[in-house]
Amino acid sequence: MDVSECESSTEGETMELQHFSHRHPLVFFKYQQTVASEEVDPEAALCLGCEKPVDGWSYGCNRCEFYLHKGCAELAPKIRHPFHPKHPLTLLPESPYSGGCHLCEFFAPHPLFFIQNNNKEVELDCSACQKPISGPIFHYSDCSYPAFFNLHKECTELPLEINHPCDRKHPLTLLPQPPTHPQKCSCYLCRIQWKGFVYSCSLCNFDLSLDDFLFSPPTIKVASHEHQWMLVSRKMSFVCDFCGTEEDYSPYHCDTCVLFVHKNCISLPCHIRITRHRHTISLSYSFRQNQVDDQICGVCCLEVDTSYGSYRCSASDCNYFAHALCATDKKIWDGKFMLEGYDERSEEVVNEPWNLITDDVEQISNGEQMVAIEIKHSYHDHNLKFTLIGETKDDRQCDGCTRPISTPFYSCEQCKFFLHKDCAELPKKMPHPFHRHLLNLTNSHNKDGISLCSACKRLYQGFSYICYKKNCFFKIDLQCKLSLDTLKHPSHEHSLFLDHKNQGSRCNACFVTLDPRSVAYRCMKRCDYTLDVGCATLPLTAWYKYDRHTLTLTYSDDSEPSQHYCDLCEKEREPNRWFYYCADCDNSLHLNCAIGDLPYMKLGNKFNSFFHKHLLTIVKNIWNCPPCKVCREVCNGRALKCKESECNFTVHWDCHMGL
Repeated sequence: MDVSECESSTEGETMELQHFSHRHPLVFFKYQQTVASEEVDPEAALCLGCEKPVDGWSYGCNRCEFYLHKGCAELAPKIRHPFHPKHPLTLLPESPYSGGCHLCEFFAPHPLFFIQNNNKEVELDCSACQKPISGPIFHYSDCSYPAFFNLHKECTELPLEINHPCDRKHPLTLLPQPPTHPQKCSCYLCRIQWKGFVYSCSLCNFDLSLDDFLFSPPTIKVASHEHQWMLVSRKMSFVCDFCGTEEDYSPYHCDTCVLFVHKNCISLPCHIRITRHRHTISLSYSFRQNQVDDQICGVCCLEVDTSYGSYRCSASDCNYFAHALCATDKKIWDGKFMLEGYDERSEEVVNEPWNLITDDVEQISNGEQMVAIEIKHSYHDHNLKFTLIGETKDDRQCDGCTRPISTPFYSCEQCKFFLHKDCAELPKKMPHPFHRHLLNLTNSHNKDGISLCSACKRLYQGFSYICYKKNCFFKIDLQCKLSLDTLKHPSHEHSLFLDHKNQGSRCNACFVTLDPRSVAYRCMKRCDYTLDVGCATLPLTAWYKYDRHTLTLTYSDDSEPSQHYCDLCEKEREPNRWFYYCADCDNSLHLNCAIGDLPYMKLGNKFNSFFHKHLLTIVKNIWNCPPCKVCREVCNGRALKCKESECNFTVHWDCHMGL
């Protein structure tokens, strides 16, 4: 196209424009298509901004065939957009990223393949509505994506804009994900942590999940309530009569009972099991007023107002209560519904051992009880013999929990394999308050024979309890297996309860900000005292090789600042951090200096190392061990040492991992 053949402007507009995207001045002109029909001229010039044909008043450079619509040329250099409210978006001549437009990544350029999902073993969730997929789906995957992108056929046909009675002022726009929620928004999303598509109005700070849009019928009838529920099609402030929380949203209403409830609360399960309690708990709607004997929630340890809905233990001799939202929290409950009259004993498998002892080879009578004095165990090839009393050697460790061996225990002297009686009798499966799924006992490790506990974040060897659910990699060592949902710790005057919500909290022992995905112990009296599981399970005593007494875990230090030093590494201690102390000898040690890098490793185990030609053995670094080859410091705990003759290679575990 020759700009000289087009009509030029002389009134009201700049004849030339120096645009940042082009090195030559752009001439202002008016271009009209010569094709008589409404079809677009295939040879028409394209706007380099929007890639649509140039028509009407535009800017152009004839020799470079560079053209911009007037509107595209006058775009603001920076804008604010609701999809990314934290920072302004800068106008660029082309995308610096190969991925292109981040919104279009979801809606436009990537081809979605229509396939039939017939593989029942593969669990797929729709990326839009977060519901399981069965039958026809649209599927997209690419190596640049961290996960597959799948959509129900129906979800691909969702309108990009809707009008909704909950927001009558503005239409709602479909957004691919809700990561940009304002801190205060009028939606269910913040409470249930929605991850799918949403309909949003940025002007009103209003978001509607697809769950609410697709599955919010005007009336609902459920078995747990005798009357029909009707949707109130406008926002209103109310307290949910089932969960007792205040909301500003569109509730469901029972006109007969004069009740207002969340849509999610209408379908609360009648009977569930949670890992915090050994019995089935049942939902109770008791709307009697002025009740005096309020109960304590077994999950959050706050009072349960029984004038609202709550969960109660079904056992006649058990007085367990839980808030409706606490009991059905996804970190507490695995999502399974239990049938009325469910009996826990029905899960017991007849004629199958409940633990890993496969045979009692020999038994003796101990009063009215029979005691197995020789057993077969699944995790060892030879028979294990029982020791009830007697002295034990200091260097013997249990192959289950790696703690020093003590009576009573089972052992194979031929292989130096030892198990405490309690560790030998551990159940194959068990619930635990740290995790919502049932855990399975295992002795499997990675190639180095080392695992990382999901609760205390320590490396360990020995037995584990592991979750085998898909995409769930939770595992705990036997130290943490002993932890309960309440704890009385000597560092604090009040009892502590197990909490799954640790956003922004800091541990009062190590002052590290807690991982919101992990559990921690919090004060029942709400006095802002928190311990992570690692600090809560620290041993109360420790040994120091230059002290004949045990060191005691100590929580504060009122001594002179000049005394705040570790007697092992000779480095300064922070006075408000925990340490180990011997009052008789006035010895003070950092926590790690006292218990070492590998407190739950078994002495004598060997490892391959890329940094040494021989196998390295876990040793207790005492008296005659040389200093670490990396940091040149002597370790009080355990280290990796080469036991080949004339080889003095020794390295701390942390130093070895940093090589």
